[in-house]
Amino acid sequence: MTAANIILTADGIELKKALRKNKAVQKRKAFLLVVPLLLFIAVGFFLPIMDMLRRSAENRLIVENLPLTIVALNSWDASSELLPSEKAFKAIAKDLVTAQKLRRATQLGQRLNYELSGVSSLFRTSGRKMESLLEKAEKTSYKETLIEFDQRWSNIELWRVIRRFSNSILADYYLSALDMKRDLKTNKVELLPKEERIYVRLFGRTILISLWITLMTLLLGFPIALLIAKLPARQGNLLLVMVLLPFWTSLLVRTTSWIVLLQQQGVVNDILVTLGLISEENRLRMIHNTVGTVIAMTHILLPFMVLPLYSVMKTISPSYMRAAISLGAHPISAFWKVYFPNTIPGIGAGAIMVFVLAIGYYITPELVGGRTGVFISNRIAYHISSSLNWGLAAALGVALLLLVITIYWLYDKFVGIDNIKLG
Repeated sequence: MTAANIILTADGIELKKALRKNKAVQKRKAFLLVVPLLLFIAVGFFLPIMDMLRRSAENRLIVENLPLTIVALNSWDASSELLPSEKAFKAIAKDLVTAQKLRRATQLGQRLNYELSGVSSLFRTSGRKMESLLEKAEKTSYKETLIEFDQRWSNIELWRVIRRFSNSILADYYLSALDMKRDLKTNKVELLPKEERIYVRLFGRTILISLWITLMTLLLGFPIALLIAKLPARQGNLLLVMVLLPFWTSLLVRTTSWIVLLQQQGVVNDILVTLGLISEENRLRMIHNTVGTVIAMTHILLPFMVLPLYSVMKTISPSYMRAAISLGAHPISAFWKVYFPNTIPGIGAGAIMVFVLAIGYYITPELVGGRTGVFISNRIAYHISSSLNWGLAAALGVALLLLVITIYWLYDKFVGIDNIKLG
């Protein structure tokens, strides 16, 4: 390009360079505008997930607080029926003295108690007395002194548990989340006894009930969305406000209202008895079970199905149906072959939203689910707030996250995420 063809700005700068510079400035400004959102996502989403991943596999508590014991047990054969040597008993005595001074003996016991019942109280009582027991053990034997103090120190399973959990990274929480365990003697992975398998069944129940809720919201939400889309703007907007009304009411209030309605002495049963549809002795059990969970959560999640359907239906031209009918199609046939296929993107958006929200719900199943209507999220909450087994809770959370990602991937593979529309 000759000098004569170069276009300059009023400042004497080449136009192309000025445009590139201006574009770079605009990109920087745009990036700065989204920085707060990126920070919020990082702090509120990615960091908790990374912490959950860390907690689900780490075992630093044992490694950091029983270092002498871990070294002493390295030479011990866990598959044998013989207790560890005097060296191991001496090591754990000294480790417990140090842990008690740091106020960690109880934490150590709680962690090992998840694997073997009774270890928590053993470490708590031994930690308090261990410093005085050391004086006696120095004169006689650490093994004899500890076993004399508490017979549980002679339990070979206790030493196998300690040796097993001497690694800083473990996958045992994930095994527990899949109803499996590692045999402490042979180190082989095996399924838990049938009566102790709860988590895989809970995952299956969570998926099944979530699918039922998704189906129920679709069956109820489709005609509602269709009616709103067909009505004139004034009436349609009023009906849309009624659909959104539950969003303005507390989730706890909505859930407890269903308890009042569905209990055996509740409103619904009273109406059925009054109408003579059921007898007083045969009142229906519709609460604290799967039925109560499905009904309450269908009501709560219904707007998430109606809104995507309505937004898609509003964009479908009425001329499609008129054209099909004018060409000789029956109204029902025209609906299924012309109108309904155009609503598939809205159905896909609503279904994926309702299913993903349902699979992670906690409050409603906890209040109305009873024994048969609770989700895996309720078990996660139990381990976080009651049993304090955060490692197992984190492993269950990771498993739930992987399950949702897998379902999302399958949906994209067979249906196509590109087919989803929100309007």
